[in-house]
Amino acid sequence: MFEKMTVEDCLNSNREELIEQSLERIRSTDPLIKSFISVAEKVQINDGPYKGIPIAIKDNITTKGLKTTCASKILENYIAPYDATCVKRLKDYGFAIVGKTNMDEFAMGSSTERSAFFTTRNPWNIDCVPGGSSGGSAAAVASGQVIASLGSDTGGSVRQPASFCGVVGFKPTYGLVSRYGLIAFASSLDQVGPITKSVKDAALIMEIIAGKDPFDSTTVSRKVDFLSQIEEGVEKMKFAVPEEVYEYEQLDNEVAERFEEALKTAEKLGASVKRVRIPSMKYAVATYYVIAPAEASSNLARYDGVKYGLRIEETGLKGTYMKTRNVGFGEEVRRRIVLGTFTLSAAYYEAYFNKALKVRRILSSDVNQILDRFDAILTPTSPVPAFKIGSVSDPLTYYLMDIFTVPANLVGIPAISIPFGFARGMPVGLQIMGKRFDDGKVLRIARNFEKRSPYNDNGRIPLPVVRI
Repeated sequence: MFEKMTVEDCLNSNREELIEQSLERIRSTDPLIKSFISVAEKVQINDGPYKGIPIAIKDNITTKGLKTTCASKILENYIAPYDATCVKRLKDYGFAIVGKTNMDEFAMGSSTERSAFFTTRNPWNIDCVPGGSSGGSAAAVASGQVIASLGSDTGGSVRQPASFCGVVGFKPTYGLVSRYGLIAFASSLDQVGPITKSVKDAALIMEIIAGKDPFDSTTVSRKVDFLSQIEEGVEKMKFAVPEEVYEYEQLDNEVAERFEEALKTAEKLGASVKRVRIPSMKYAVATYYVIAPAEASSNLARYDGVKYGLRIEETGLKGTYMKTRNVGFGEEVRRRIVLGTFTLSAAYYEAYFNKALKVRRILSSDVNQILDRFDAILTPTSPVPAFKIGSVSDPLTYYLMDIFTVPANLVGIPAISIPFGFARGMPVGLQIMGKRFDDGKVLRIARNFEKRSPYNDNGRIPLPVVRI
């Protein structure tokens, strides 16, 4: 069945039929799931080893000839004149872009409820959110509309929706994947990553999209091997588990139970597990929500109704600015711009932004010291499973859902979420974080869990059957 196929499966299948099967799947299921903001009228097919394999792209990654809206009214009709580097590399290898997926506006959110257009639904339970901000990308993969997708991860936006939808989400080391063509939210935190149905698929895609890019000065000239050791074992590896996981009061009991099962699985795999202290981890969310909005307030200043995007004429330049932004930006985006502008102001820069940068350095030091002694750090991906649409309204509750994912972005290290069981009938993710540039080892560890998970069938994760 197409909806259960992986990239590996596609390599041995009739490629000519794959795109039509994907589009048919989208036509039949997307009125319910709402993964896509736009679907390509004519899919471009290039020669290459992955010719004709359908893939979806998050709508904040530019794709030539297709709308790139960031799920915002301010870019509602913007058609990108160029491909992002990661998209170009996928096309060069033959992947076929079938559409652009829904997201929280400008990647600011954890549920896709912040999209200016509509909320995506979780394929496991359409009354629940798929996570965010890459919720459309995760739902498209989980529902079998595409073989794989790309998302962006600023504070967990690939891993958290992957956890909620029961698929694999990988955030690489910062600098391994070009951000050229990724519409910026927080430049020092953003990183493009794959969402797939298997760990090996994530590694296959990383082999293609990683690498130095002259258009992005933050990319590094470092060759990372994602695949060659992925099937090797983890015997005698050492895994660290932060004590802070158990001290978080909002950790769901069933999520905690699945996490304990994962730790027992690690021991069955021949690895050792030890609890450790990461004192600065409790400040990670606060630090993130100072730095990220500050960078966003700078990056989003370009949307002023003058250069491109939405323009609403008012009397005077200031009136045009204000009217365009008040109509074009949603509530959460305006909230973060105001917060970021406040923390960057002359009166509060030292008290907030500069202090957050210092805490970020301390957190980096603490995490790297742990990773000097251990092969990986294990945590739940999210403290809770997917929740009902409309059930959370307090912004702080949303922000605290990132408690286990934001450290990887602040430190710039690789992290992956893989499915490991269910809580309250919804998927639960296990997060594995590794040392900078140890992306191959992180994928190898994840592959071992994937093969040994009691919830998987011969190493394959279960996927929901979406029927109309």
